[in-house]
Amino acid sequence: MNQPLDDFLQQNFYEPLGAYTTRFNPTDNQLSVQAIAPTEFDKIYRKKMIAGTVHDERAAMMGGVSGHAGLFSSALDLAKLGQMLLQEGKYGGYQYYKPETVRTFATKMYKGRRAIGWDRPVQSEWNSPTSLTASPLTYGHTGFTGTCMWIDPEFNLVYIFLSNRVYPDRNTRLISSNIRSRIQDVVYQSIFNYCLHSQ
Repeated sequence: MNQPLDDFLQQNFYEPLGAYTTRFNPTDNQLSVQAIAPTEFDKIYRKKMIAGTVHDERAAMMGGVSGHAGLFSSALDLAKLGQMLLQEGKYGGYQYYKPETVRTFATKMYKGRRAIGWDRPVQSEWNSPTSLTASPLTYGHTGFTGTCMWIDPEFNLVYIFLSNRVYPDRNTRLISSNIRSRIQDVVYQSIFNYCLHSQ
């Protein structure tokens, strides 16, 4: 088809899903840079404050469009994507993926915590990328700048955490404090408390 990746995804995936803020190079597509959180002051490659352009240097050299970095989105759009995955590929009356494809990409096939298409929790380690109370079926992704999305089919839960650990410069506070998984702990505890008190 010779169609660029960003055009293909926009026409065939994000627009039908209703994910209107999800896109590569958002400022090239009529989204205001004021509506996008600044990324960081890039001291290595661009030598300026970056906002509305991809953080990853390799993706930037590829014009901001790549399979590993450069996609911008909002919490609402990510919730739509997460709900579609939670519903095994179906959302808004349309089947985006076959259920078996969603399950296959979320299944851990190797040692370690990786599935074919997603990351998985580590059920017994304090520095797991998820809450220790997340079910073993949970899958998701943690981005370099600190964002994450986890889908837990057992609890019918989509957890989205948007942050920017590299603004104004790169640091490890978000990781060393386990902030993402600690907030997720609170979410699971509220589910458990609700179930306990509703019996």
